[in-house]
Amino acid sequence: MNKKDYYEVLGVSKTASDEEIKRAFRKLAKQYHPDINKEPGAEEKFKEIGEAYAVLSDPSKRSQYDQFGHAAFDNNGAGFGGFDASDIDLSEILRAAFGDSFSGFGGFSDFFGGGFGHSSSKRGKDTLLRVDLSFMEAAFGVDKDFDLMLNETCSECHGKGGFDEERCSYCHGSGSVISEQRSLFGVIQSRSVCPKCHGNGKSYKRTCSKCNGTGQMKVKKTISIHIPEGVDTGYQLRISGKGEAGINGGANGDIYLECHVRPSDFYERDNEDLYINVPITVAQAALGCKIEVPTIYGNVIMDIKAGVQNNTKYKLKGKGLKVVNSLRRGDMYAIINIIVPTKLSREQKKLFEELNATSLDSASEFKEFAKHLK
Repeated sequence: MNKKDYYEVLGVSKTASDEEIKRAFRKLAKQYHPDINKEPGAEEKFKEIGEAYAVLSDPSKRSQYDQFGHAAFDNNGAGFGGFDASDIDLSEILRAAFGDSFSGFGGFSDFFGGGFGHSSSKRGKDTLLRVDLSFMEAAFGVDKDFDLMLNETCSECHGKGGFDEERCSYCHGSGSVISEQRSLFGVIQSRSVCPKCHGNGKSYKRTCSKCNGTGQMKVKKTISIHIPEGVDTGYQLRISGKGEAGINGGANGDIYLECHVRPSDFYERDNEDLYINVPITVAQAALGCKIEVPTIYGNVIMDIKAGVQNNTKYKLKGKGLKVVNSLRRGDMYAIINIIVPTKLSREQKKLFEELNATSLDSASEFKEFAKHLK
């Protein structure tokens, strides 16, 4: 299904600041919230702007979207994929944009089925990892193990934090409390999360001793991640659902792996293409030769034509790096570097003098140069 550009949905430019994106979302949220706007399509429009804001307000997701568009979230669980709009907790987004005490919309959290009350689930936090790769590891891909301390759902209370469930006596099971404040405009009511049950609407007679009532425990885990061929510095790999556990049944967060690739001492990289300097002698340049050239896939024989000039570029098709998540490979370019000897034996010097006595300066370049001599 074709989706609208997220920047277009919010009515901002692609260079918009975080504050400009937040302002645009707040304006549209007030305009299309179903509690206020009863026109057909308002609900879908509201969800659309919520999805756009969920992506553009997250630096990692925004970076992926800017680079790949909606395709960044297409392949479930692979590469950048796995983003699911149904996982978005719009009540959380509204609180982030307006604050916990936001009271401009009546019952906004109930509309989304989240936030306050018995379904106050919350998605787990994302985890960012950084990995340092050698040039060859990045070229051919590699499996890396990472030791992490992550919040996992408590195995004893299954994330509840206690036993013998009962209705919260502070909010009477609603998960929220309402306070009133007098102002020049009259009495303003605001709703906030119940401080005792944290929005669950429930409390427990007996606190879980294993997690101390938090519902989660820090667990050391070793995660193996495959880094694909051809990655470069700044490339981010998303591992869906492997981050910290959610709260009250919320989805797990994701792990983002950011790559840093050390440059090669020999190959120069330009995206998927590689460049090397190939040194040859003056005699090889004049007479032509066959020379063995190293590539990352093994040595190849390159045919150098007689009379080759310095900095001539030879293309070795398909000998560059693989394009990430693609079958295509870049090319390698061999740049001819004619080495003029700085030290000659007596015999070599004599041979060069004999060669110099012949008409080596008959080329058109010499003639053009001589025209300008006075």
